[in-house]
Amino acid sequence: MTVAVTLTAMVIGAIVGSFVTWAKLSDNLPAKLLGNAYTVILRGAPELLIIYMVYFGGVVDIIGNTLGAFGLGDSNIINSFLAGALGVGLISAAYQTEVFRGAYTAIGKGEIEAARAIGMPRFMRFRRIIAPQIMRFAIPGLGNVFQLSVKDSALISVTGLVEIMNASNKAAGSTKQFFLFFIVGACLYLVLTSFSTRFFNAGERYVGKSFRRPVGM
Repeated sequence: MTVAVTLTAMVIGAIVGSFVTWAKLSDNLPAKLLGNAYTVILRGAPELLIIYMVYFGGVVDIIGNTLGAFGLGDSNIINSFLAGALGVGLISAAYQTEVFRGAYTAIGKGEIEAARAIGMPRFMRFRRIIAPQIMRFAIPGLGNVFQLSVKDSALISVTGLVEIMNASNKAAGSTKQFFLFFIVGACLYLVLTSFSTRFFNAGERYVGKSFRRPVGM
């Protein structure tokens, strides 16, 4: 459950964060103000408060009850999962926005200007020049955001989902061995973050191959 919520939250964060990044980099003043307001509010407000607001906001209940009515699962579990993933995802989006924005500003402006000069269409510029370099600069920051999302996923226990923290707490409460089960829970989080670190490091090396200069140049 922890992995499922974290991965779903990262996808939500990437989608929302891309739009917010576009807004912050836009020359449109209202869009820029909205983008700045989003990152300030979502990074400044407590994560637990955001999850509570999503969980009790009503929209998640409507989606979960609709899916449950079509026999696609228990509406209570769906509601809890959607609320947890969406809450963590919206928080993740605020941090991913700053990662994407920083990665975009790190791209050499001469490369984009050269692509415009030879008449390269906008989508081709994005696909061949902007997107690869954004990923090159963004992967280290996205690794940090992923680890933040893993830890934030512990907060979704308030929605009733049984993830690592909730399971550790229940096991500790029933056996009275609090130290043992909380240590086990901490070790499980460390395992997840260790695997994610290796994954993002491998991704960074893979993406960086295309940008390495040949020896002697």
